[in-house]
Amino acid sequence: MFEYIPGIFKLDPNTFEEIEHNQSATSQAAMVVAIIALLSGFGSGVGAMVSGKSFFGNFLSSFAWVFIGWLLWSAVTYFVGTTFFKGQASLDEMLRVIGFAYAPQCLAIIPCVGWLIGLVWSLAAVFIAVRQGLDLDNMKAFITIAIGFVIVLIGNAVIAMVFGGVTGLLG
Repeated sequence: MFEYIPGIFKLDPNTFEEIEHNQSATSQAAMVVAIIALLSGFGSGVGAMVSGKSFFGNFLSSFAWVFIGWLLWSAVTYFVGTTFFKGQASLDEMLRVIGFAYAPQCLAIIPCVGWLIGLVWSLAAVFIAVRQGLDLDNMKAFITIAIGFVIVLIGNAVIAMVFGGVTGLLG
């Protein structure tokens, strides 16, 4: 798993090609997502505690959403890329490359600006991951990612509303 991380941070297309073709890397991608989910959950929980809300409820909803977002974005990207743009990939390949593209989000541990740097870096990594994973040109990859991102944002809003109500009950 860790051999891919430098290439991810360098946004190296060859690293994403290797991940795409390494069938045993799906569980490794899930571990990357799990690390990001733990960091996200912890940050969300601490932020909630500071404002007098439930650590556990916010930790749990944030932790769960990272996984749900990964699965949703991978599935939508796979569907859009293969259906509308005739991209060549499997759902497992999308799970792998997008999962590893989450790695820069670990920069969120840097106070104040880390979350923004990690988000932008991760979006750049997702662009390369999808372009390489689906064998698309830049414009088709961008459109595929944009559609998936919008659907993930909508899903995030729905989950936040649902868990927000639960978090309010727990906190």
